[in-house]
Amino acid sequence: MILDFHTHCFPDALAPKAIAALTATSAPFGYTPLTDGTVGGLLASMNRAGIDRAVVCNIATNARQLSRVNDFAIATAQEQPRLIPFGSLHPEATEAEMDTELDRLQAAGIVGIKIHPDYVKVNVDDPAFSPILARCEARGMIVVTHAGFDPISPDHIHCPPEGILRVMAAFPKLKLVAAHTGGFGEESKTLELLCGTSVYIDTSLSAIRVNQAEQLRSILRLHDPNRILFATDTPWSSASKEIAFIRNAGLGEDLTDKIFHRNGEALLASCK
Repeated sequence: MILDFHTHCFPDALAPKAIAALTATSAPFGYTPLTDGTVGGLLASMNRAGIDRAVVCNIATNARQLSRVNDFAIATAQEQPRLIPFGSLHPEATEAEMDTELDRLQAAGIVGIKIHPDYVKVNVDDPAFSPILARCEARGMIVVTHAGFDPISPDHIHCPPEGILRVMAAFPKLKLVAAHTGGFGEESKTLELLCGTSVYIDTSLSAIRVNQAEQLRSILRLHDPNRILFATDTPWSSASKEIAFIRNAGLGEDLTDKIFHRNGEALLASCK
């Protein structure tokens, strides 16, 4: 059983435009998509790699698109039993809009949201995110955040490990998942600051960080073994290579099994 806790796809009509825009930003840094960005493309990638189920991380990059993004999450939840869509919130939404969207998502059985501080140009520990984080903490919902470097903001990291620490101090019961093992390009800080804390980390984009492979293996050995979630960030890395990275990390059968599905299943179940 393999549960991928971090993937992306878009409505079929939007996918070509979305993938083209993301590629234009990411290609100069050497990252190009490996699917066409559609639901069908994601499912085909899962089939090739042997992934059973996947969390789909939807992102509202502005407050105007919030309801449409969550409409897609709700429709995907209803139509695709192998996919576990998360919704999104935006810090510029009103608190009433946030409550309405979270009510809609929870009514549809959706248990989490994705935020991307770099895309909204707000640091993760900025007070602008507090209404979102407080609501998700109170409702027992999961928050997945991009963490570390992102091509959209190459000169400023909006979610570094120290910012994650401040969020966890302010919202100690929040089910926070820091993507990319706590921060893409921030592996040394993750080892120093996040390992052993209550934050969840996902393993996405580990396979492409060849020069940080030993640091990544150290993070997986030193962090709470119940708070590590397998993830790929499809379409931005090969799912098969991400699986191989975990299988070859020398973590032992029990921890490997926890990472591949048991930890993710337990976290999802905790929201029911």
